[in-house]
Amino acid sequence: MEIAANNPSLKSWVEVPENSDFPIQNLPFGIFKTNQLTARVGSRIGDMVIDLKSLFVLGYFTNLPFEMKDFDSQTLNSLMKKGKKGTRDLRNRLSKLLEIGHTDLKINEHHVDQVFIPVDQVEMLLPVEIGDYTDFYSSREHATNVGTMFRDPNNALLPNWLWIPVGYHGRSSSVIVSGVDIHRPKGQIRPIATEDPILSASQRVDFELEMGFITYDGKPLGDSISTEESEDFIFGMCLFNDWSARDIQTWEYVPLGPFLAKNFASSMSPWIVTLDALEPFRIEGPKQEPEVLSYLKFEGKKSYDIQLEVALKPELVEETTICKSNFKYMYWNMSQQLAHHTINGCNIRCGDLMGSGTISGPTPDSYGSMLELSWKGEKPLTLKDGTERKFVKDNDTVIMRGHAEKDNVRVGFGEVRSKLLPAKN
Repeated sequence: MEIAANNPSLKSWVEVPENSDFPIQNLPFGIFKTNQLTARVGSRIGDMVIDLKSLFVLGYFTNLPFEMKDFDSQTLNSLMKKGKKGTRDLRNRLSKLLEIGHTDLKINEHHVDQVFIPVDQVEMLLPVEIGDYTDFYSSREHATNVGTMFRDPNNALLPNWLWIPVGYHGRSSSVIVSGVDIHRPKGQIRPIATEDPILSASQRVDFELEMGFITYDGKPLGDSISTEESEDFIFGMCLFNDWSARDIQTWEYVPLGPFLAKNFASSMSPWIVTLDALEPFRIEGPKQEPEVLSYLKFEGKKSYDIQLEVALKPELVEETTICKSNFKYMYWNMSQQLAHHTINGCNIRCGDLMGSGTISGPTPDSYGSMLELSWKGEKPLTLKDGTERKFVKDNDTVIMRGHAEKDNVRVGFGEVRSKLLPAKN
């Protein structure tokens, strides 16, 4: 599939710093505001945020299927209601306006001054009104590590894991945007296995390195989405930190899975990178054995080569990179996740969020959680300041970054960062 905005030879008349996550080939979507401007839809190129509401008012989006309300909005949901073709045409139009050989916008300095805002002058907001949030468990390496730690190393994967993309329904109300601090959660833990549980602040707060995808409107209740058509229902992707409280989780997860251990906060990056922009970075995924059931079969390349990393930053101290992983390690791909989610007739709505599950690779430095990196706390990590970490401490900031790179084009997500504050009284 050829998408005009993906052309690797495109250059922009807008300055883009070297190794920026946001070249002309990216053009993600998000929601921003400034001291003077109300919340609205924007895009980004280099270190500039593009005010799409102003571009619409100034007449640069003629013959596109959008209205003022689609850009004068606190979420991307109205824009996404126009579907894959609408958002693809919008991104292609933006690309054309910013391309070095196209001068319609460039020569109008008054418009340029009105439309472009330095990124350090904006506040990024939660980009989507998330109706429902589902978290999958789709990294074989992560599932194997967890099964080895807590069950039988010889039978680390449960019998269903190689047959279905395991998932659970999370809490959409506590999904927050990058930059929002969270407090250490409280709940029931059982520090000594032979004694009764106690109410306590979690002593084992953890991050989970994930990516999320955002959906367009799906099909009516009762209908299913196939792997073949799945990408028509996926708007784009973000970085995602699904915070976890491991000691609360250990006590509560049998028989129905995580509850308080997961629903206290999940952090997402503010820019949604369209699936279109990630098209050049498709690759083959891991071989799936046993052969999957018919509704989970797919054709073509459904995985993506997206380099990921996690850094931990104590207060007033330099950050330390503690994990380098890649989205390509996921055993179950997004098309299979969406097909499985809807095979029973579950309806997907515009703005639904699907978390990939923790993304762990085959080597210890690619494990996507503190639980694995410190192996249940038995192998503490040493940071640049000489301190050790088994899990996340109060006032630590977790920073996740990700980008894809090919043909001298780098398309990235920026970052998602969150600080863990002490528990509230």
